[in-house]
Amino acid sequence: MGASLMISSRMRRSAALIFLSLSAVVAADDLTTEFGGHTKFRVVGQGYPNDSLFRDIVGSDSRDVGADLRLNLKLSSGRWTFDTAYQLVGLQGDGLKLSGPPNDDRRLLDLTDVISEGSDSAILHRLDRLWLGYTSEKAVVRLGRQALSWGNGLAYAPMDLVNPFDPASIDTEYKAGDDMLYVQYLQDNGNDMQAACVFRRDVLTGDAKSDQATAAIKYHGFAGETEYDLLAARSYGDAVIGVGTGRGIGGAVWSADLVVTDTDLDTYAQFVTNVMYSWIWAGKNMSGSLEYYFNGFGQTGGRYDPVSLAANPDLLVRVSRGELFTLGRHYLSASVMIEMSPLWILTPTVFMNAEDPSALFQLVTTYNLSDNMTFLGSVNIPIGPSGSEFGGIESGVPDRYLSTGAGVFAQLAWYF
Repeated sequence: MGASLMISSRMRRSAALIFLSLSAVVAADDLTTEFGGHTKFRVVGQGYPNDSLFRDIVGSDSRDVGADLRLNLKLSSGRWTFDTAYQLVGLQGDGLKLSGPPNDDRRLLDLTDVISEGSDSAILHRLDRLWLGYTSEKAVVRLGRQALSWGNGLAYAPMDLVNPFDPASIDTEYKAGDDMLYVQYLQDNGNDMQAACVFRRDVLTGDAKSDQATAAIKYHGFAGETEYDLLAARSYGDAVIGVGTGRGIGGAVWSADLVVTDTDLDTYAQFVTNVMYSWIWAGKNMSGSLEYYFNGFGQTGGRYDPVSLAANPDLLVRVSRGELFTLGRHYLSASVMIEMSPLWILTPTVFMNAEDPSALFQLVTTYNLSDNMTFLGSVNIPIGPSGSEFGGIESGVPDRYLSTGAGVFAQLAWYF
C-alpha cells in the first residue's frame, strides 16, 4: 500500500508539471504546433551456447517482439517552447525474464506506467520528453525531461554522462530522456557554454538525493581550425573533469576525449580517440571510422570471474547504472558505412576487446521502403572463447557462462 501511494503522489506531481508547462504556452496568441511520430514493430532472436547460463533460464534461443507508438508534440509561441513525446509500448518474449520492462525508478518524475505485465509480456505507456524552454538571442533554458549528448566518441563516449548509448545499440533514433535543467549561452565569437543538472532518486528509498544527481558544465570553443571542449562535473557524488578536441586532417576528421573521475576509492581515466574518412569506391559512397577506447575502470588481464569483479565496485556500479558497457580496459571499433544504393545502406562493424582478445561482429542494414517507411535489421555474432568478455564471462555457477550466440534484429518503422 505504501509503495502504491508513493507512486500515485509522484504521478500527481508529474501531471501538475505537464499542466503548468502546457498552460504557459497555449495561453499565447501566436501559437504554432508541430505534430508527428512513428510506429515501430520489431522482432529479436537470440541464440545461447550449450554452456550459457541464459540457456538454463530461457532455453536454447529466445524470441522477442515489440511494438512502439510514439507521438511527438511541440508547441511554440514567441520565445517559449513546450515539447512532449508520448510512447505506448508492447513487449512479449523471453527477454523480459532477463531484463524486465523499462521504468523510471531513478528519475525524478515517474512518467512511466505499466498497464499490464505477465511473466513474458508487458504493456506500458510513458512520456519520454516533457520540457518547457525559453530561447533568447544568446541563451537557451529548458526544464523537464529531455535528452543530452556530449563528447566526441563514436562507439564509446566517456564524456556523455547522461544515458549514453550501448555501443552495440541498433536503433539509436531517440535517446532516452532524463529530468534536468539545461542552460546554453552562445558567445559572439561562436563559442558556447552548456550546463545541466540532472535530478535523480535513490532506487532503494525513492527519495531525490543530491548524491544521485549529475551537475555539469561544458565549454565548447574554437582555436583556429581546432574545436575543443572543457568539462567539469559532479556525478553521483564523484568529481569529473574532461577535455576534448577535434579537427580536420587532410580529408579525414580526428577527435579525442579524455575524462578523469575521482571516486572515494580511486582516480580513473577514460580516453577515446577516433578518425573518420569518406570516399567513393566502385561508384558507391562510403564512410569509415576507427576508434580506440581506454577504460580506466576496467579489469586488467581479462579477469572477469565474480570474485575479481566484486573487488572492483566502481566498475560494477557504473555497469548497473548504464554508464559503462565494457568490463576490460582496451577496445577497438571499426565501422564502414556503404551506400549500396540511394535507398539501401549496409554497415559492418567490429567491436573488439584487445586484451582477451574477443569481439562482436555486427552487420546492420537500413532500407527506405518508401518516403515514410524504413526497414532496419542486423546480425550480431560474438567471437571469443568462454571466459572472455564477448565469448561469455564466468557466471559463478560451475561450467556456466554469461554467454550469447548469434542474434538477429529486424524492425519496420512507419513515420507520420
